[in-house]
Amino acid sequence: MRGVIGRKAQDGRRLKARGAGWLKRTMLLSMAIVLPLGASVAGGGGVASAAFNPDAFDFWVDSSMGPIKSRIFRAADGNTGRVVYALDGMRARGDLNGWEAETEVARELTKWNINVVMPVGGPSSFYADWNAPSNFFGIPTGSGPSGSSSGSALTGSSGWQETLGKTNTYKWETFLTQNLRSALRDRLGFNPNRNGVFGLSMGGSAALTLAAYHSDQFSFAGSYSGYLNISAPGMREALRVGMISAGGYNIDAMAPPWGPQWLRMDPFVFAPQLKANNTRLWVAAGSGIPAGGDATDPLGIVQGTPLEVLAMINTRAFQVRMASLGANNVTYSFPPVGIHNWRNWESEVYRMIPDLSGNIG
Repeated sequence: MRGVIGRKAQDGRRLKARGAGWLKRTMLLSMAIVLPLGASVAGGGGVASAAFNPDAFDFWVDSSMGPIKSRIFRAADGNTGRVVYALDGMRARGDLNGWEAETEVARELTKWNINVVMPVGGPSSFYADWNAPSNFFGIPTGSGPSGSSSGSALTGSSGWQETLGKTNTYKWETFLTQNLRSALRDRLGFNPNRNGVFGLSMGGSAALTLAAYHSDQFSFAGSYSGYLNISAPGMREALRVGMISAGGYNIDAMAPPWGPQWLRMDPFVFAPQLKANNTRLWVAAGSGIPAGGDATDPLGIVQGTPLEVLAMINTRAFQVRMASLGANNVTYSFPPVGIHNWRNWESEVYRMIPDLSGNIG
């Protein structure tokens, strides 16, 4: 009897050990999926020469969030009819838009006689109108990140602190489509219709959202490495981790899970609206395979590869969705190399510019 009891106890310990091992492996897999969304892509996402551009000027506009700065780059020929908005990533910083800080795309766009509008700030906002200020269990989350933008990631220090969306409620969609749009028209004479909008990661998803619901303002939208299927299993929790890392924002303050407001933000869900609008779209994602220039940043490869693979899976799902609708208003770009960094996104803008130029103004 004592031997039987001993064997049973031993079997029980083995089962417990197997269960613990299975749980550990499951948790590690889950962490591997979601943690990169909150990781910093250190270093070489940007172009070394990119930084503050003296050709631009600050353009402040009042909003329900307080005064918001944008950076304006004027078209080379001085026209006011051709306008594009460039949206930042999840770790948008408070002094400069990442497109200015990390790339030279503004200089190229202005050569094509396109006015460039770069809104500044709004980390983790998805450029959406939120339900409430971000807090956790009624406790304010305090100050946000500080540093240089690398899109979905952030390193360094520039000393700013983000309080928008915490001391008040993010209302970025209203700002972009009402406050800023009107101010650009009234103060600079910019055409408020048939503008373009593009963005990376968070900004790519937002660009499609803006085009879907504000078709008079945006005739062209570009998404690079965007999360275009946010209702897919696991995506909300992955984004939750990323938003906590990118400034300590609570996704539940943005939109309740799986409700109408959340679904309204999902490009996979509102794809029929983009087809109906006949908005010209440029949708891109890298393969997750590092380009040659990425070799100098091993940590960036480790962190940027899984992020880009996740974005690519989302983007491919969106492609299938649009194909099922018979949509023919999209150009897809899936280069054989490219991870979640500014080098990838800057290259994509240069590929997109001729299409953008032909479909705005």
